[in-house]
Amino acid sequence: MMLAPVRALAVLLLLGAGSALAQDAGTQNRAASTVDTTPPGTLEKVTLPPLANPDAPNIPAKELFARKLTPLAGPARAIGGYAKGCMAGAEELPITGPTWQVMRLSRNRNWGNPELIDFIKRFAENAKKAGWNGLLIGDMAQPRGGPMLSGHASHQIGLDADIWFSSMPDHVLSREEREMNGAVNMVAPSGRDVDRSLWTPVHTALVKAAAEDPEIARIFVNAAIKKEMCSEAGSDRAWLAKVRPWWGHAEHFHVRLNCPPDSPQCESQQPVPPGDGCGHALDYWFTDGVLHPKPPEKPAGPRTGPTLAALPAACKQVVKAP
Repeated sequence: MMLAPVRALAVLLLLGAGSALAQDAGTQNRAASTVDTTPPGTLEKVTLPPLANPDAPNIPAKELFARKLTPLAGPARAIGGYAKGCMAGAEELPITGPTWQVMRLSRNRNWGNPELIDFIKRFAENAKKAGWNGLLIGDMAQPRGGPMLSGHASHQIGLDADIWFSSMPDHVLSREEREMNGAVNMVAPSGRDVDRSLWTPVHTALVKAAAEDPEIARIFVNAAIKKEMCSEAGSDRAWLAKVRPWWGHAEHFHVRLNCPPDSPQCESQQPVPPGDGCGHALDYWFTDGVLHPKPPEKPAGPRTGPTLAALPAACKQVVKAP
């Protein structure tokens, strides 16, 4: 039996990862809005305990969706909004492909609408042509979408995916590497620019290749990364409109697809504003209050998230089905 050594290794690795995160935050003084602080998971499969009363109206929806380990069979449907919905007919992205590998396997979040699966495979090939060795895929969605226990407000309808700014290595990653290896923060300690020792024009070419896909509605990146891409784009700037600044997203970029035509209950976002989103459009993100926010006077209470009643009515059927 090897479970005890594996558990011990997982604990040591988690402690090491936590120490590294603390050291980075303490010594480099990264801007508070920059870093994804979601910790790695475990090397062993974790099964959530059953809920005492899963039909109680006050049960957070995230507790129900997190316990569904398989998709709802049937036609693919994206239901509701990106941050308020669910999905049926999801497909699982294989954890290893010719031009991608999935990270953080313990989360079971490598599921998506078939349109998202097709996009990732298509984009992985285009990224290779842009000089990228292969994609490392972070969170997509849970098997039935819906709110998650940690890490995201969106990613609920199977049309969002996180893609690391680190390229795929030349070997198939072990489960341990996928779980414990961290994504690299591409933003300088000031929060105002990219880290010149890490960022390359190939990173810009990678995001450009994604943004030029007609199925993409938005791409979210850190504001410092958006600023850098604005300076590198030259005269070919149309793709920049889809690239939007948002908190976090220093180690990865977040792609979001348009609603598929066969999902009438999917709620599309408004079109992106006119212009490339560069110059003064980025000023807000570099104000002192955003780069160095003051801690709240009162600590925020626990956030339980929405109940099932707050989601589209069809999501009840999705999550309650066997």
